[in-house]
Amino acid sequence: MSGYVISVTRFRVRSLRFLPFFLIHAQRCLAQIRRSDGYIAGALRRDRDHAYWTTSVWRDEAALLAYVTGGAHRNAMPKMSEWGDEASTVRWAQDSGGVPSWPETIERMRREGRPLPLRHPGPAHAGLGFAESEPSQMTLI
Repeated sequence: MSGYVISVTRFRVRSLRFLPFFLIHAQRCLAQIRRSDGYIAGALRRDRDHAYWTTSVWRDEAALLAYVTGGAHRNAMPKMSEWGDEASTVRWAQDSGGVPSWPETIERMRREGRPLPLRHPGPAHAGLGFAESEPSQMTLI
């Protein structure tokens, strides 16, 4: 990939009983991302169906990989497999360091995304057939 690397994740909590634990780990990952060398910008979106999106812009693939394989993110990933019923990711390169729009992000996820391994996948997981959902909160990170 050349240019800036865009990384998008979508994670849907399968039960409200896991939500507090997920949110604790999400806060730790946000703290890690803000300190990460090569992190440019990002955005978060929480949908009404308990799906959580992250979009992050990175200087290069090496910076993104260092974040994904280290610290809080590395510690959280095994737990996400148990707590989610839908999880997916997509990456692409773009010339600018700006955060893509949510419509572009969602369209890319549907077209180019890949499901992540889960212990309890829901019926929409494998085909990325996630439902349209209104955002209940969106913020820049």
